[in-house]
Amino acid sequence: MTAELPHLPYRLVATDLDGTLLGPDHTVSERSRRALAAATEAGAAHIVVTGRPVARTRHVLESLGYQGLAVCMQGAQVYHAGEQRLLTSVTLDRQTARLALEKIEATTGRLAVAAALDGMDGDIVLGPGYRLFESELPVGQVEVLDELWTTPISKLYIQHPRLSDDELAEAATAAAGGLVGVVMSGAGIVELLPLGLSKARGLSLAARRLGLTAADTIAFGDMPNDLPMIDWAGYGVAMGNAHESLKSAADEVTASNAEDGIAVVLERLFPAV
Repeated sequence: MTAELPHLPYRLVATDLDGTLLGPDHTVSERSRRALAAATEAGAAHIVVTGRPVARTRHVLESLGYQGLAVCMQGAQVYHAGEQRLLTSVTLDRQTARLALEKIEATTGRLAVAAALDGMDGDIVLGPGYRLFESELPVGQVEVLDELWTTPISKLYIQHPRLSDDELAEAATAAAGGLVGVVMSGAGIVELLPLGLSKARGLSLAARRLGLTAADTIAFGDMPNDLPMIDWAGYGVAMGNAHESLKSAADEVTASNAEDGIAVVLERLFPAV
């Protein structure tokens, strides 16, 4: 990544949602809307890149009048909002997922587990004991963990009663990193993904469809799951509220999501006429 901004604005603006584009109230501020509008009016494309499944992203996209591509489910899904259809969808092999869980639990003890179901309407289903810390939308639940394996899944969420998120992610990587990808994407959210999947992979596929490259891209994020995207982009920006690992890797640290950190940067690059 370059350490200095180029003279001309970037042609692609990639933004995470939670903790990044969305404020603490889970909405996009008017200032951020104006800054994104100025960027798109100048000719840049905006791509949302989120860990959320499409089913939990569409209402945000609709509120923005968003018609372009969105990368969802940590890169597993590329969704065309204007056409309301999935362009790509990657699933997590259920046998591999069960083996990974067994290996992790052999070192950590019992985990609480939830799953994100495959498909455009696939939502999140909670297994016994799993707590969803923040959600403005309802979720499904199963009484027995085996019920999670009855339909294709895109990823798993795991929780531990005592380990911190960082400790759990580290233990899961050590135990099963050869089987699945492990990311931390928010408070209380440690995820198991198909091996090799990342936001960078999904974003690169979406960018290619637009004829754009990493060098054309400025990316914004706040959590360790954003690291591949920040590294891939020509210029990576961490929010002021970001995890320290992301701040260390980014080219710039902006203000927090509560302080319109994305707008702070975009207003510099794409001043409104």
